[in-house]
Amino acid sequence: MDRITAALLAWYDRCARVLPWRGFHDAYRTWVSEAMLQQTRVETVLSYYPRFLERFPTLASLAEAPEADVLKAWEGLGYYSRARNLWKGAKQVMDQYGGVLPRDPQELRKICGIGPYSAGAIASIAFDVPVPAVDGNVIRVISRLYGIRTDALETETRRRIESLAAALVPADRPGDHNQAVMDLGATVCVPGTPDCGRCPLSDFCDACRAGDAADLPVLPKAKPQKNIPYAVLLIRSGDRVLMRLRTEKLLQGLWCFPMIEGDFTPEALEAQIRKKLRLSVAPLSDAGSARHVFTHQVWRMRLYETDAEASASAPEGYEFIPLGRLKDLPLPVAMNAALAVLTRQA
Repeated sequence: MDRITAALLAWYDRCARVLPWRGFHDAYRTWVSEAMLQQTRVETVLSYYPRFLERFPTLASLAEAPEADVLKAWEGLGYYSRARNLWKGAKQVMDQYGGVLPRDPQELRKICGIGPYSAGAIASIAFDVPVPAVDGNVIRVISRLYGIRTDALETETRRRIESLAAALVPADRPGDHNQAVMDLGATVCVPGTPDCGRCPLSDFCDACRAGDAADLPVLPKAKPQKNIPYAVLLIRSGDRVLMRLRTEKLLQGLWCFPMIEGDFTPEALEAQIRKKLRLSVAPLSDAGSARHVFTHQVWRMRLYETDAEASASAPEGYEFIPLGRLKDLPLPVAMNAALAVLTRQA
């Protein structure tokens, strides 16, 4: 294991990616970067990370900000629960830890938004605590390195992977080690066919010797995504448009245009608007279609424009928003196509 770690760190010293959140022993900056990087490509995070820190340069400034401001700064990055949890966690750190993130991984895990992986990353990178940070990249590297050919998500297999990952972490440079494994999984030991010829660990790798690296890790088949049809309604009332602040878990805290699930003829949809929104509107105008893919579902959207009376009152749970305010509200990317229709008509 010492030889593996030495080879890995030597490779990291030569080939480490230059990233704006590296080179600091700053727990807040590490936390923000790890929250952003969950299920998101590094290339995407590169543009968001500096803007977010410019808006919220300290943990205290994040904790003091309104939730809507945090979601607005996160707009377009997706998986908005990460932003809400980061914000809630910052408040918790201010209230319970005097505004200072603890170095103990077990204490870190008590904070909203910090799970086992993030706790290991923060502790090792910011505080030099020799603990692993096991994410998908690490699972893939360890599974191939040690030839683990059982379901990587089963409890016993996961425990074995975490144990092996922990045994590799050196007392010296634990943060660099964990980032080296992440880099290796992201650039060389990639999903599908890895580049074993460039891998610093190929001499130690069971899967490389066996020739089945492309088959590892063993993972259960993903469930097919659910396709959901929606009618998205752009209902104007003078210089206002009807919107709703979502309370559902998906996109909670973001503003969306009214959505009615199902495929409808214009006549049937007008009847749904009268029934569900209790609004009388002008005949609907088809404004095109859009599609947005989430992890477990796909929204297949048909966009419609219409007008309500200028004096119309918003239904319960909705609000007529002045068009000039839309740029200040946190909107999900799923609403971009509908927003573009409004922008063209403005």
